[in-house]
Amino acid sequence: MSWETGGTIVAALLTLAIFSLLYRDNPVYRFAEHLLVGVSAGYYVIHYFYASVIRKFYVPVFGDHNWWLLPGGVLGLLMLCRLTRRQQWLSRYAIAFYVAAWSGYLIPSVMAERILAQIQGTLPIFAGTAAWPLSGALILLLGVASILVYFYFSAEHRGALGTVSRIGITFLMVGFGASFGYTVMGRVSLLIGRFQFLFQDLPQSLGL
Repeated sequence: MSWETGGTIVAALLTLAIFSLLYRDNPVYRFAEHLLVGVSAGYYVIHYFYASVIRKFYVPVFGDHNWWLLPGGVLGLLMLCRLTRRQQWLSRYAIAFYVAAWSGYLIPSVMAERILAQIQGTLPIFAGTAAWPLSGALILLLGVASILVYFYFSAEHRGALGTVSRIGITFLMVGFGASFGYTVMGRVSLLIGRFQFLFQDLPQSLGL
């Protein structure tokens, strides 16, 4: 039996162990769950260590002799001081520098991508003159405006303000329903993938 076939059998057994939760909580499921968490944690620790410490610090500094990156490595080491009570105050300097620098880097990009781009996508003047895109843009503009009115709490929602806020509630429910349906479809696709693995990939690997 090859390593690939053995790995497929182990994966199938662990999949069945996870499915055993459908019956009730049991030690087999807890073992598979803890194994998944442990393997995932170990994988990401090694991945981030190699991507951050080796590729971005060790190789550029000691391999390419970019010594100006050395202070950044020292700041990174200071973050480990949070693991001790007596020296954890040293980590505040590294965290303050990291938060300030990263905020200055992200704020313009977030403004451009999540605010300005959203405003541009909401305004119908960017949708063109075709009937279907223009109507969709107008409906989107109505939904955004009515939802903003719904979250306007400085005045009581009566009369026209109440009518518009109720329209906003309708758009919110539609959005929540679409998001929930998308989540359910994603989970169902994962379930179908596991069934395909058990009933197609596993028999093919075993030569059945």
